[in-house]
Amino acid sequence: MTSPERTEHLVLPGVLTAEQAAATVRAVLGVQREDGAIPWFRGHHLDPWDHTEAAMALDAAGEHEAAARAYEWLARHQNPDGSWYAAYADGDPHDVTDRGSESNFCAYIAVGVWHHYLATGDDTFLDGMWPTVRAAVEFVLKLQQPGGQIGWKREADGTPVTDALLTGCSSVHHALRCALAIAEQREEPQPDWELAVGALRHAIRRHPERFLDKDRYSMDWYYPVLGGALTGVEAKSRIEEGWERFVVPGLGVRCVVPNPWVTGGESAELALALWAVGESDRALEILQSIQHLRDPESGLYWTGYVFDDGVIWPEELTTWTAGSVLLAVAALGGDEATCAVFSGERLPWGLDPDCCA
Repeated sequence: MTSPERTEHLVLPGVLTAEQAAATVRAVLGVQREDGAIPWFRGHHLDPWDHTEAAMALDAAGEHEAAARAYEWLARHQNPDGSWYAAYADGDPHDVTDRGSESNFCAYIAVGVWHHYLATGDDTFLDGMWPTVRAAVEFVLKLQQPGGQIGWKREADGTPVTDALLTGCSSVHHALRCALAIAEQREEPQPDWELAVGALRHAIRRHPERFLDKDRYSMDWYYPVLGGALTGVEAKSRIEEGWERFVVPGLGVRCVVPNPWVTGGESAELALALWAVGESDRALEILQSIQHLRDPESGLYWTGYVFDDGVIWPEELTTWTAGSVLLAVAALGGDEATCAVFSGERLPWGLDPDCCA
């Protein structure tokens, strides 16, 4: 049972006390099934990306055994082509509600596995998960287009969808760098992956026309920064360009403009992106601004708030929203594994075509 003493490193003024952090971790653990699956909430579905986000939060809170069980769930239920389905009802692998396979959902296991390894130093775990990570990456890279961007998904019948999403591709970029870090740790070079991540980063940085236009969504604003494709001056310029469009002072970050709807997950992820570019003060302000979404009874967070009407919507308390908050707090608090994964400073870059442009 998670105690406040175990979550003292997750204390952040105006965001979490040790007692509150412990309650949030207990709530995520309470949703996790015995087989390791972490659905959005009991009775709802599991998707591989949000399942992994919640598992990473458990590692950041020191719940390494529970996190390992989450990754083992993924390993046991990986499809023969290296993918996972997009949605499993309540995390039940026999009740699939969306048989499509999304590229960023499948890639994200590399981020989680690398994070778990950095948090635990468990070589046996890394060795055991390597075939799963490798197969997932190969599935994803079969969707890469000549311009470097990654197609969004494969339909249930295997048909590839070649349209690319900037948010998804930015997440894949992060995942590929983590996969390269795993390969380096195992001394198994993957030159094709190095080429792929460089081509993908070039597309994200230089060719916005290669992605579907989702400019209204805040994730398309900050994810190139969060995923590490944009750094330094480019990253800070992008943050400034979108700030007034998406940030609602005192309430959080809009999911989509012009809708009067702020969401906890997007807000916490923006905080992570801000931290990664050295804007810790603003990251803290964002996290403080979404405490109105915290449910004091459960310790979880509501997905969003419609501020024109003053109502919580949708009325759901999600593990992935809690997970994103815990990870942002862990980064601001200096948790070594979380900082290493999201700062990107120690992740391989792959081949960078921009360096020769």
